[in-house]
Amino acid sequence: MNSGDFAVRSMRPGELELVLEWARQEGWNPGLDDSLAFLEADPSGFFVGAIGEVPVGSISVVKYGDSFAFVGLYIVHPDFRGKGYGKAIWEAGIATAEGRTIGLDGVAAQQENYRKAGFEPAYSTIRYGGVASSLPVSTLIAQPVLDSRLEGLQRYDSAIFPQPRDAFLAAWCTGRKGRRTAVVRKSHKIRGYGTIRRCYEGYKIGPLFANDADSAAALLAELIPEAKGASIFIDIPVENREAVVLAESIGLRPVFETTRMYRGPAPAIPLKHVFGVTTLELG
Repeated sequence: MNSGDFAVRSMRPGELELVLEWARQEGWNPGLDDSLAFLEADPSGFFVGAIGEVPVGSISVVKYGDSFAFVGLYIVHPDFRGKGYGKAIWEAGIATAEGRTIGLDGVAAQQENYRKAGFEPAYSTIRYGGVASSLPVSTLIAQPVLDSRLEGLQRYDSAIFPQPRDAFLAAWCTGRKGRRTAVVRKSHKIRGYGTIRRCYEGYKIGPLFANDADSAAALLAELIPEAKGASIFIDIPVENREAVVLAESIGLRPVFETTRMYRGPAPAIPLKHVFGVTTLELG
């Protein structure tokens, strides 16, 4: 798509890091090393609008299988807003997911615009954050995940997330500095897993998927020490009351809210197992 010197194209090497810096400036607080795993989710799903060689805006439309996609990183740099670039970037990105249900997490100020584009609200997500006042108590014990043993975790994830995302998880859950993944089992069966990662401000925990609150508590007890007293943040679907109670029990408080919206049939996500969303950028 071209208009004079403006064009929407796939991101080039290094441009996703630039866009994540824009996200940091917007206050979205991405992880310090998110780009590697993001690209593994869908290497063809990241776009910039550029004037000549200068990126002025971005969008990600990550495709999961043949039936689902998720929109994130929709940003126009402040110096270039109000000129129609955002609309062109949006239209070009959305067109790549034609025929799929498309999801996004929208802030209140943009939800009416998303409605006009055919998106309907499904549920609210509240980010709980702060310094944990204590570790939760559980009858179970979570353990660190070995990078070489992700197969069972990937199967567990695919029963909760709308589509399999094995390549993404292989990168997301890999043990790197400032990132830790834990799994909880009972009778040799996985009952939940979660990842904590260092962000520009504090740490985020996501995904935090678990069969029940006891399993989620065991995961938090294993993951929270990674933050070493820094703030932690968890994006929680408000329909999961057990997740809200668990977050509040360790001293976390609401700091931010979005609404999950879909264009097309909403996937059947078992929210009672979602104690923390993976990331607002990728679903």
